[in-house]
Amino acid sequence: MLKYALFEYVPKRNLDKVSFELQDLHRMILGFKDGRNVYTRWAARQFARALSAMDMSDVVIVCIPASTHYTNVRRWKRFSDMLCRMTGATSGFDRVQVSGSRKRAHITGEHELATNIKHYVHIDAEYFRGRKVLVIDDIYTTGQSSAAFIAAMESAGATVTMAMFLAKTKRYRV
Repeated sequence: MLKYALFEYVPKRNLDKVSFELQDLHRMILGFKDGRNVYTRWAARQFARALSAMDMSDVVIVCIPASTHYTNVRRWKRFSDMLCRMTGATSGFDRVQVSGSRKRAHITGEHELATNIKHYVHIDAEYFRGRKVLVIDDIYTTGQSSAAFIAAMESAGATVTMAMFLAKTKRYRV
């Protein structure tokens, strides 16, 4: 399975070491994570551009759930609808439900989604059985959350063909 990140993400602690352009990109990525409309449209356009050469008519797009139901809806609902309109794909947003909340891995360093996914996420296995799925997430850091979610989707019967990320965390040596 192909995994692909559109941009590099620079952690806040390293922003003083990068160009203005990367600092601006950091601002846009965080604006997207906050669910702000202008950045949601920007992110959807970036993904649509990257997918433009592919036939997406038989693909379901599923975004890796955020830490709470509220955050998940704020970040992914409008994005998923926009991206599917732009690409011709089908949105799987309403077929993956977040219940409760979990700790945010980028703050705590704990990957609850990776260890307890069944406690936070309900996947409509009947809907996904036999379907081709493109999994999308905002930032790829360690890959634990995406690996756990992809495994859960495949357990539900989906065929995950690709995982795309808005950005991959850039590592700096100390």
